[in-house]
Amino acid sequence: MTTKAVVNPEVKAFFDEATNTVSYIVKDPGSTACAIIDSVLDFDPAAGRTTMVSADAIIADVESRKLQVEWIVETHVHADHLSAAPYIQEKLGGKIGICDKITIVQDVFGKIFNAGTEFQRDGSQFDRLFSDGDTFTIGGLDAYVISTPGHTPACMTWIIGDAAFVGDTLFMPDFGTARCDFPGGDASILYHSIQKILTLPPQTRLFVCHDYKAPGRDEFAWETTVAEERKSNVHVHEGIDEATFVKTRETRDATLGMPRLILPSIQVNMRAGELPEPEDNGTRYLKLPINAV
Repeated sequence: MTTKAVVNPEVKAFFDEATNTVSYIVKDPGSTACAIIDSVLDFDPAAGRTTMVSADAIIADVESRKLQVEWIVETHVHADHLSAAPYIQEKLGGKIGICDKITIVQDVFGKIFNAGTEFQRDGSQFDRLFSDGDTFTIGGLDAYVISTPGHTPACMTWIIGDAAFVGDTLFMPDFGTARCDFPGGDASILYHSIQKILTLPPQTRLFVCHDYKAPGRDEFAWETTVAEERKSNVHVHEGIDEATFVKTRETRDATLGMPRLILPSIQVNMRAGELPEPEDNGTRYLKLPINAV
């Protein structure tokens, strides 16, 4: 019996310093097929204006290399930036995917934003909802997903060849792990999700969704390995038990303010990156719930 060799993807990162977000193009080295992970729609909250600078940089790279986009996926419903998935799909094609637990997020935040009955809470805004253990392909690349909730109920890690895209679940080893104080978050659940990631082969490349330059580090960074996280993650390295992690995480979360773009981001991202429908004057509006989050 022969074992199929692992084909490792070519990964290109795009860093948006305004939101500290890293988006990725993940390419099959044996074809022109690719996926785009965690794209950014630029948003100025003071002016209420969107622009496409970050998304256009990804589009330009795809077009310059004559790549074929098969998937546009989200690691979770982001609270710190708006997704550009629909815009990229319109320009390049591809299917938009997210964890099937998006329905939990839609239910919780649909109520917070009083989104009304016209807002479907069944995940139908996305082309595919992935469940834990589902497989898919990018050209000749075999890929699969694992559900990694805790930061949000719908967090998912995308494992493509020797690379894993972990969203906000883990950060670089010197910065730690995701906060768990948003609605639906849970530090204990996050601990167990992280253990799933840390059981991947030690050489697995891990790509994070954000970097904030931990104190003492001069450069932004977004690629690490399972081995490095096991050894050095300041919150959850080997030897840290669940109770210790939960205490550390909850104590830190109590000191954190809400992300600057959480209210517009979630309203858009729970709709797969689409803005709310225009009202009778033709203008789209984002809500600002008072004392609700």
